[in-house]
Amino acid sequence: MKNGILALILGTLTFAALADDNQDELVKRGEYLARAGDCVACHTAKDGAAFAGGLPMATPIGTIYSTNITPDAATGIGDYSYDDFQKAVRHGVAKNGDTLYPAMPFPSYAVVSDEDMKALYAYFMHGVAAVKQPNKESDIPWPLSMRWPLAIWRTVFAPEVKAFQPAEQEDPVLARGRYLVEGLGHCGACHTPRSITMQEKALTNEEGSDYLAGSSAPIDGWTASNLRGDNRDGLGRWSEEDLRQFLRYGRNDQTAAFGGMTEVVEHSLQHLSDADITAIARYLKSLGAKDPHQTVFSVDDATAKALWKGDDSATGASVYVDSCAACHKTDGSGYQRFFPALRGNPVVQADDPTSLIHIVLVGGQLPGVKGAPSTITMPAFGWRLDDQQVADVVNFVRNSWGNKASEPVSAKQVAELRKDEKDRLGSADIRVLEGK
Repeated sequence: MKNGILALILGTLTFAALADDNQDELVKRGEYLARAGDCVACHTAKDGAAFAGGLPMATPIGTIYSTNITPDAATGIGDYSYDDFQKAVRHGVAKNGDTLYPAMPFPSYAVVSDEDMKALYAYFMHGVAAVKQPNKESDIPWPLSMRWPLAIWRTVFAPEVKAFQPAEQEDPVLARGRYLVEGLGHCGACHTPRSITMQEKALTNEEGSDYLAGSSAPIDGWTASNLRGDNRDGLGRWSEEDLRQFLRYGRNDQTAAFGGMTEVVEHSLQHLSDADITAIARYLKSLGAKDPHQTVFSVDDATAKALWKGDDSATGASVYVDSCAACHKTDGSGYQRFFPALRGNPVVQADDPTSLIHIVLVGGQLPGVKGAPSTITMPAFGWRLDDQQVADVVNFVRNSWGNKASEPVSAKQVAELRKDEKDRLGSADIRVLEGK
């Protein structure tokens, strides 16, 4: 009898230990998936607690603030059941029935599997510290601030998306990459153009070549690049290994990440497994070109020869030599893994010059990551270059060494972007922009 009781006690303890181990594994997997989804980037304010929300996000209708998704019962999601959680993440419906603003990329998250969604729920409920921090009210004018029209928008423009299913006989690596890109990675949220009604023009490659063809409007002063196989402004000239290096480290032999992509590398991509990085790279390389008629870039050394001989008479050339050539060289080739090449760079050759103007004005920084610990810094030049000088040097870069820009940049464009940047920046950053 005593032996039976002892066995029952030991068995119960063993079962409890196994349950704890399973829970720990689920939380650990959920943490990895939250990294893949880069949840921290939007739901953590500058110098704020992780996942406590409060990050301002500019939208065409006003500023919204990310919400507290820590397990605090009063201000976060501590009282969310699994069903409440999956409805919010997959379908954009909060526990109280309100429709979330589409800054939450719920059409993408709808493809996430039940297994992964349960792991995410376990992580946010048991692996994240609860933070009592009330959510901020969005700065959106009435009547656009009303929530009920969003339910109509969701029904009309964000149709129900089914959970991911590999295609018949689809290569497992490509399928994994497609799952991550279409789902948790929500790459289309930034890199797919949007319609006038703000929905993504395509949620998958099967819906057309607009998918991942680059943003249709700047986001916080940056344009998201074309991730398709275009020869001029896409990834057509990159190998799978080039793309792997960029995803893992934010840099490769051709370029370096900038703008919001630096945070994606820092908080998300550097933490993914080699297998997942390979899967994402291989899937992106499988996408055809948006414009298959784009000509392949070829180097033209006329500008490099002129600068080598001391001829900086071309408009913008003297500004380039004074401010840019030390890092990017007079032939525009840069220094591998540190200062990106400008010749043939897809961002330089994109139709929209916003990102190039922006980085000349305010600079940028790519932090060191695992495997590439050096920080790459582009200094700001807006404090000492006027609008015409910025326009001149941007036009020079966009039309040298074989680069062929579609339209010239004007001083008026620079002035407008400079004003927009001042509106977004804090006082300390404005002083940097103005050189004070």
